[in-house]
Amino acid sequence: MAFGPLTAGVALLAYRAISGVLQRVGHPGAALDDAYIHFQYARAIAEGHPLRFEAGAPITSGCTSMLWPILLAPFWALGARGEAILWPAWAFSFAALGALSWEAFHLTERLAGRTAAVGASVMTLTFAGFAWCAASGMEVVPFAWAIARTSRRAAEWAEADSRDATARARSVLHTVELVALTWISALLRPEGAVTAVFACVTLAAFSRTGSLRARSLALAPAAAACAVPVLLWTLTGSPRSTTAIAKLLPGNPYYVGPALTGTVAAHAQLLVSSLLNGDAWSTEFLPHGSAPVLLAGLGAVVALGVRARARWRAAGILLLALTMFAPCFYLTFLWNRLRYLWPFATGWIIGLACLARVAGDLLGLLGRRGRIATGILCGGFAGLLGSKVEWALDDVAQSASGIDRQQAALGRWAREHLRADARIGVNDTGAIAYFSNRNTFDIVGLTTRDEARYWVAGVGSRFEHYERLGRSGLSELPTHFIVYPEWMGLDAVLGAPLSEAVVTDSTILGGQTMRAYVADWTKLGSGEDPWSHSGDVLDTLDVADLESEASHDYELLGAREGEQTVYEGTSATGTVIVDGGRTGRTHERFVAHLKVGAAVMGIVRIQGPRGTVVHVLVDRVPAGAFELDEAGGKWIERSFELPAGSIGEQTQVELRVEDGSVSVFHYWFLTTR
Repeated sequence: MAFGPLTAGVALLAYRAISGVLQRVGHPGAALDDAYIHFQYARAIAEGHPLRFEAGAPITSGCTSMLWPILLAPFWALGARGEAILWPAWAFSFAALGALSWEAFHLTERLAGRTAAVGASVMTLTFAGFAWCAASGMEVVPFAWAIARTSRRAAEWAEADSRDATARARSVLHTVELVALTWISALLRPEGAVTAVFACVTLAAFSRTGSLRARSLALAPAAAACAVPVLLWTLTGSPRSTTAIAKLLPGNPYYVGPALTGTVAAHAQLLVSSLLNGDAWSTEFLPHGSAPVLLAGLGAVVALGVRARARWRAAGILLLALTMFAPCFYLTFLWNRLRYLWPFATGWIIGLACLARVAGDLLGLLGRRGRIATGILCGGFAGLLGSKVEWALDDVAQSASGIDRQQAALGRWAREHLRADARIGVNDTGAIAYFSNRNTFDIVGLTTRDEARYWVAGVGSRFEHYERLGRSGLSELPTHFIVYPEWMGLDAVLGAPLSEAVVTDSTILGGQTMRAYVADWTKLGSGEDPWSHSGDVLDTLDVADLESEASHDYELLGAREGEQTVYEGTSATGTVIVDGGRTGRTHERFVAHLKVGAAVMGIVRIQGPRGTVVHVLVDRVPAGAFELDEAGGKWIERSFELPAGSIGEQTQVELRVEDGSVSVFHYWFLTTR
């Protein structure tokens, strides 16, 4: 593999990408708002408060990569601040792209020969996904290099002749490098743990001496795979990062059992049938109809691995490629130009090179003509991939421009117009926090401790959570918001609008209009008391309030994502109130904490179609029914009596809806004498 042409190719890509951004934006700019999250954490390291998004804030783990901010922090400390932090980020990323191309060559060569290896190297450079991500300011390409090199060095460890005492692949330096690579991979992205496990198995299975001491080397990569969860557990009390809580399906209350497996399977089908096929979200990066060829390439990796007696190398390449399915466990992997998928594209590219070799052998009957055919096929694949590069790099510039004109612009506005002690509620936290130099309250929960679970639960749970924070004083709540109103979904807390940034020509953004508001907390708590009755309240269940639900063993009973609401309306007395609740409810079941022997009346604040009949059960025994009779589906409060003989400290209450569904907001249990 010639170093000169490789360097020239990378330099050309870097020049084209960066000059496009500079021309469109006027200065360096990131194509993803998430890049500024990493830059903010890099600044935190340089300022001496690592893992704290802002000085004095709790430790959080809101960046995808633990290592990327560490790499950038020295440059921030040396003066690469503001937009200038993009220069070291670009330098790392494009250098990593060249190194990744080198690794693709060396991973392929033993399986498919030099011609195919050169093809894999060229295809790596011409793949638009890598070019886009290298220019984005994110860790994607450095991570892709780390896992590719780890896979290669592990394969070389397995392939070295254990009888050769001087084998360089079994040298101390090789061992140290392999272990270091596993740590780099795991710290760059969580999925790096998969590669670390591969290295762990390699060291254990291909020990030089077979001794316990030699096999114990495998513990070092195993420790790398566990390092991030253990570190998070130590620092935050949870092994899961805030990113994992906000974005992963496992642990999400609405994806359990068949809902989880079905969603993961649907994502996997989407990945194969659409994204790998160059359709919809991936049309910018892959030619249409790519999926069958890419899948055939994985088959070629297996065939050549067997033929070349390089089964472990083939296994490493397959694992590299198939780890692309790990993001199927995310709520969605369609964010950010598919950046969660592309680090694993190297395995698929090597598959194309192997496919070219197999096809070339068949066409050329293993002779010179076979090598020519392999080269032609590799060139064809590289050309097809390269046909997307200009489109991708133009999109990088357009995306960077959109981020700069919206999130970054509003961050700069906040720095100039909001007081120094302002706290800004955001749903895209990166550029606003980075450029405003103001404390932020991340409603998604990536960079604000403990908020992710409320974002995942839904809009009603967020409102109820804000009510709880408000009871202890408003100091923890934002003074202002800079949000996409439709993402926020909580008009009740958005006060006077102050400024906005409208960008209509950039699809990387979460919406066309992002707006700054004064926070309005005056309606918090307005729905806490029933309007229909008064008396001594024995117990209250505030539906959608996660703490209240937990203390009452409230069951979701098949609740799905998005089945929450925050309703603002008038009570029967004409008072405007706001309350969070759950929608689509056909069955409610929870435990009320009452007094034995008391005469108790239950009250439910509920909303549904007129004529809907709701049956009440207490400890599974029917206790009456009521009908919704408010026209227009407005909310009402209905009461029901609890049989005295069923009342106790743990009284199970159920509501079953006949022929339909309702929205439920609140339950109260009052004494009637």
